[in-house]
Amino acid sequence: MKKIAIAAVLFVAAPLSANAACAAKDFAIDGFAVKLQQGSGQPRFSMKGNLVNKCGEPAAAQIRIDAKDASGKVVASKQGWPAGTSNIEPGKSVDFDLGRLFRYSPDMQDYTVVVSDVKAW
Repeated sequence: MKKIAIAAVLFVAAPLSANAACAAKDFAIDGFAVKLQQGSGQPRFSMKGNLVNKCGEPAAAQIRIDAKDASGKVVASKQGWPAGTSNIEPGKSVDFDLGRLFRYSPDMQDYTVVVSDVKAW
């Protein structure tokens, strides 16, 4: 019975250590650019960039984009997982465009992007 309890504890702890292997600092966001695309109706955003895994293990990262007004106040914030539920291999990257998640507002003047969460699927 003791062996089963120890094995159960190890299985429960294993996923926690897998999540701790890579952190937000182990990912980089390259080439992030915001463009407003005019068309019929409301303007649409293109918020493209490249998420790079600089960790030594496969992992995925969630990013958050904040749209700020001229005073720096966040007026809209959205998150997404550029690789979905897939891990990104070490040294590899995925392109993303989260512009479709935002609705245009003339208040939006500045944009920041950060890695907000990391997990191994």
